[in-house]
Amino acid sequence: MKAMVLTRCAPVEQKPLVLHELPDPEPAVGEIRVRVAACGVCRTDLHVVEGELPPLGRAVIPGHQIVGRVDKKGPGAARFREGDRVGIAWLRHTCGVCAHCMEGRENLCEKALFTGYHAPGGYATHAVVHEDFAYPIPENLTDAEATPLLCAGIIGYRSLKRALCGPLSREPGKTPRTLALYGFGSSAHIVIQIARYWGYEVYAVSRTERHQKLALELGAVWAGASAQDLPVKVHHAIVFAPAGPLVPAALEHLEKGGTLALAGIYMSAIPPMDYETHLFYEKNVHSVTANTRQDAVELLETAAAVPVRPTVRTYPLEAANDALLDLKNDRIEGTGVLIP
Repeated sequence: MKAMVLTRCAPVEQKPLVLHELPDPEPAVGEIRVRVAACGVCRTDLHVVEGELPPLGRAVIPGHQIVGRVDKKGPGAARFREGDRVGIAWLRHTCGVCAHCMEGRENLCEKALFTGYHAPGGYATHAVVHEDFAYPIPENLTDAEATPLLCAGIIGYRSLKRALCGPLSREPGKTPRTLALYGFGSSAHIVIQIARYWGYEVYAVSRTERHQKLALELGAVWAGASAQDLPVKVHHAIVFAPAGPLVPAALEHLEKGGTLALAGIYMSAIPPMDYETHLFYEKNVHSVTANTRQDAVELLETAAAVPVRPTVRTYPLEAANDALLDLKNDRIEGTGVLIP
């Protein structure tokens, strides 16, 4: 198979991913092999490549928003048939027996393993995963459109839940519930479609005019460059950008009793905060850690019902470094997708 391989972490400007020809992987007991049709490019991939997640000391094939067709099954694998279209996401293994797993919080499992980090991912023509960690893909999406659902969508969906959002009653005269999104990249452009479907008024904060325009096109009632310009205080907020200084700004613009979710796997340092200004009046701050398989199932069902229409920009597999550089410099509208 062909794969873009990371042998040393480095700034993506140095093009650290190199195309290799490798043996096709063989599925083990309970596993399926997927012929990759498309793989989304995620900010977490950038954190892996540039070493902001702890380097593992060995070669890595990034990529965890994978859509393709099952082309081989390992012994005992029976959930899917060859030819079925499936997705592979970030979470690829949990122990199943620890307290977190038994309580339905497998995203906190101490023995969790992740696609494109602990095991080879989708910046390749083939990928392998245990069948229990693969997902059927809704038929109303193309391969490229489906990829961002498998991380940006799942994490965005869990972030909505961690921000205490859910479907709203549409009774006439009810006070609108408001949601602010800080950073309007891959996750946010999916989240806004779900939030609008659920009945929220959405406000978007992004430094990029192109992203502000997209937010308005997707139904935001306001979009601007700074939290300081928000015209209202909101009931719910999600910080997608990995920028610690946004946290106190978001809390300052949260209603009493409101909830802020922090969606990133990595974030720069959060500045000191004032208790009364930022945290008093029962404001809530919830971090987000990976996802459960149930989150993925719920997100895919919701995305099909909305229906969510992700915005994508495709690149050939060999241009993975370029796609990550465009992501780093906010030059991608929606999600970048690699096509092997």
